[in-house]
Amino acid sequence: MPQFSTVGIIAKQGDPEKVVGTLRHLGAYLRSRRLHVLLDAESAHLLGAEVGTAVPVPDLGAQCDLVIVVGGDGTLLHAARMMAAYGIPLVGINLGRLGFLVDVSPQDIESALDPILAGEYQSDRRAMLSVRVIADDGLERSYSALNDVVVHKWNTARMIELEVDIDGVFVSAQRSDGLIIATPTGSTAYALSGGGPLVDPALNALLLVPICPHDLSNRPLVVPGDRRIAVRVRGLDQGHVQVTCDGQADLQLPPRATIQVERHRHSAHLLHPRGHDHYQILRAKLGWGGHLTPIGA
Repeated sequence: MPQFSTVGIIAKQGDPEKVVGTLRHLGAYLRSRRLHVLLDAESAHLLGAEVGTAVPVPDLGAQCDLVIVVGGDGTLLHAARMMAAYGIPLVGINLGRLGFLVDVSPQDIESALDPILAGEYQSDRRAMLSVRVIADDGLERSYSALNDVVVHKWNTARMIELEVDIDGVFVSAQRSDGLIIATPTGSTAYALSGGGPLVDPALNALLLVPICPHDLSNRPLVVPGDRRIAVRVRGLDQGHVQVTCDGQADLQLPPRATIQVERHRHSAHLLHPRGHDHYQILRAKLGWGGHLTPIGA
C-alpha cells in the first residue's frame, strides 16, 4: 500500500513564466506514478485546467496525503500556515532565490521525489507562532506564522516605543523601529538581517530581535519556546504601528491594543530527501565556504 495516494499542488503566484514548465513536469510525473493530483487555484489556472477543477487550499488539507509546493520560501510559508491544522506534510520545489525551506530543484523532481513517495525521507517538524491582537474593547484577532511576527512602524519617520512582557513579567521598554519575534526557522529570515542569532530549528526557543534600537544595549534575546510574549505600544505612537506575520499578513494595530505571541499548538510538517543537512544549506546560502585546505596540499 503506497504511503501517499492523493497529492496536492500549491503554486507560486505572479510568475507564470517560471512556474508553468515545472508544474507541467511535476503533474506528468505524479500521474505517471498513478497518484491522484489535486490543484490549488493558481496551479489550475497556469495549467489551463477546466473551470471548477481547482480545490480551495483549506480543502487540500482534508483530502491530500501530501502537498507539493512549487515556488520559493514565501509560497511554502503560506502553504504551511494553511496545512498546519491538518498535519499534512509539505515538500518544496525551489523556484525562488535563497530556498532555506524548499530544497528540491526542478531538475531533480524524479530523483528526489521517487524515494519520498516510497517512504524514504527525513521528517521535519517546525514550530509555529500563534498571534492574538487584543483591542482595548476586547475584540480579538488571531493569526499564525512559521517564520516571524513583526511589530513595526509604518507611517512615521520617528521611532516607536514598545513595552515587552514575558509570562506576565515586565522585561523592557524600548525605542526602536520595531520588534521581530521569530521561531528558530525564522532566524534565517528578517531576524538575521536585524542582527539576530542563527538558531537550530530543532531547538524549542523564541527569538526577540529589536529593529534599529535607540539603545545599543538592547540586544537580541532568546527565550524558551513555551513562553508567552506580550507587546504594547506606548504614548503617541498609537495608530502608527503594524503587525506583520511571515511578511505576508498585515494588520494596522488598533490604539491601546496588546499583541500576544506564543508557540502554536500545531507545527509545520516538512519532508526532505534523505541526506538533508541544515548546516550544508547554511553554508551554501550564506557563503560560509567548505573545509580548509591544509597548507602545502
